[in-house]
Amino acid sequence: MHWTRFLLAVVISGLATTFTDWLFMGVLFHKKYLATPEIWRVKAGQSDTRSIVLSSLLGVSSCAAFLYLCIWAGTPVVYHATPHIALLVWVAAAVPIIFSNIVWIKMDPLLGVSHSLGWLARFVITGIIGNLLLR
Repeated sequence: MHWTRFLLAVVISGLATTFTDWLFMGVLFHKKYLATPEIWRVKAGQSDTRSIVLSSLLGVSSCAAFLYLCIWAGTPVVYHATPHIALLVWVAAAVPIIFSNIVWIKMDPLLGVSHSLGWLARFVITGIIGNLLLR
């Protein structure tokens, strides 16, 4: 494995998925966050920069983990396999966790839908970038 290409793929996918996170987890259904302000750590008027940075770092690490999983499974060179891996990881990990949160936390179900779609977008975009850079 070319570690420089791997790191480049992680950085590019991390940057690209920052925008999908912003769309799916920040903009889409934004008013639903305001309906339950008591469940969010940041209070009105406080800076959420620290939370955004930590969340972005977690996102980049998930891109790295997904790319490594694809390499381990041998899928970066097979275009039709990576979307299947993305869907399986999404269904096995992101969807159950997010919808468990919807069941147990006072959180609008539309936020769960948007968050889970954001994770699917993250895995698909990371897979596409991995296919392009890790062949």
